[in-house]
Amino acid sequence: MTISIVAQGLFLADESEWSWRMKPVDVVEEARVSVESDTDIVTARMRGRALAAQLGFAPAMATLVATAISELARNILLYAKRGEIILVPIERGERRGLSVVAHDVGPGIPDVTRAMQDGYSTSGRLGLGLPGVRRLMDEFEISSNDGQGTRVTIKKWLD
Repeated sequence: MTISIVAQGLFLADESEWSWRMKPVDVVEEARVSVESDTDIVTARMRGRALAAQLGFAPAMATLVATAISELARNILLYAKRGEIILVPIERGERRGLSVVAHDVGPGIPDVTRAMQDGYSTSGRLGLGLPGVRRLMDEFEISSNDGQGTRVTIKKWLD
């Protein structure tokens, strides 16, 4: 599969105000956020929301994308201590969307099938993380090897 970078001017939500005023901007080709602290989770979430808005996602949909990014970044910090979130505008034919890759080199997930079940958690949290991310996004892929880290790739497409 070939992934093309979107290189046209779209829109960015002005987050400095509560209203979502739109203004034209150039779409970035890729954004990378190193995740090593709670602040980095917020940064990844904000960059994801801004990029989704640039691509033309409605404010509510951009917030759902940001929520998924936040959950993936939180998992990186909680289980691996550090990793990276990569945000990339994508195209498939006439469709535009956003791809998010969350990866780390932490301990990995010993049982991915179980981790994808609602209510399962090794941290004492609610266990809605990965299954919730899967429900929010259009595409979800996970690979994890015990002792070698985890890579989650999610995609959201404009309708």
